Amino acid sequence: MAALTGKVAVVTGASRGIGRGVALVLAEQGATVYVTGRAVTEGSYYLPGTVGATAAECSERGAASGGRGIAVACDHADDDAVAALFAQVKRDQGRLDILVNNAFLLSDDLLDGKPFWEKPLSNLEMWDVGIKSNYVAAWHAAQIMVPQNSGLIVAISGFAAVTYTYGVIFGTSKSAVDRMARDMAIELEPHGIASLAIWQGLTLTEKAKHNLAAMGDKMTKSITNMTGSTVEHPGRVIAALAGDPEIMKRSGGEFITTELAQEYGITDVDGSVIPSARATRGSPIWEPISKVNYRGR
Repeated sequence: MAALTGKVAVVTGASRGIGRGVALVLAEQGATVYVTGRAVTEGSYYLPGTVGATAAECSERGAASGGRGIAVACDHADDDAVAALFAQVKRDQGRLDILVNNAFLLSDDLLDGKPFWEKPLSNLEMWDVGIKSNYVAAWHAAQIMVPQNSGLIVAISGFAAVTYTYGVIFGTSKSAVDRMARDMAIELEPHGIASLAIWQGLTLTEKAKHNLAAMGDKMTKSITNMTGSTVEHPGRVIAALAGDPEIMKRSGGEFITTELAQEYGITDVDGSVIPSARATRGSPIWEPISKVNYRGR
């Protein structure tokens, strides 16, 4: 039996990129994975990938373990659509074990070096899908997880929480995501539900590969000089977290994905060990709540 057989997961923003990689690994490990995103028709976006394609690949990868993918077209800026997603999960599965908050709306001018006052206020959409969307999804997930007294909520974050990266809105978003994960952990602790954030370095998503080829000179050098991982590497780490019987000891913390991988003995798909970028990009702020007197801090 695979480590996650019988588990139910929701992975937001999984048409492509990190979300797709995470969904594939969770399904391969036996989970039923709800794959969400806006892309439903190939060619509707300049990069490949749809929720249907990811879900189909999940089912293919999970055939031997009982894992499968279920595609749900969902714009995470639409609260009603998100409510319908979790209502479907509850109706069809009766439980939810893992929520991976990955959806994030990146502005078209993200790599433009202009200061914040020269960029449009419409870029605040990154707070709608990136901060608010995390809260809304976690709110619905908690409604299912609390009665079962178990669950894991993972926020995909990054070094931008402590190191200037791509501007004010982006950095503020990642900082907010981390603090949200921590404070949720405090309120979820009595119910046996873990909440934490993982910090991604350079992940070779479809968008990252496109940007490196088209405008790598505009990207932060401490990022482009990293050893990049595949999109499945964070998925392997999240699968290990979901299967860890002592996961509550990590709740409330921020963790560098590559360091967790080394703790769990995880390599990338080609067997390589991805080094940590702590020395060049910064260190997490929040420790797990099990290690600190959080109510006095």
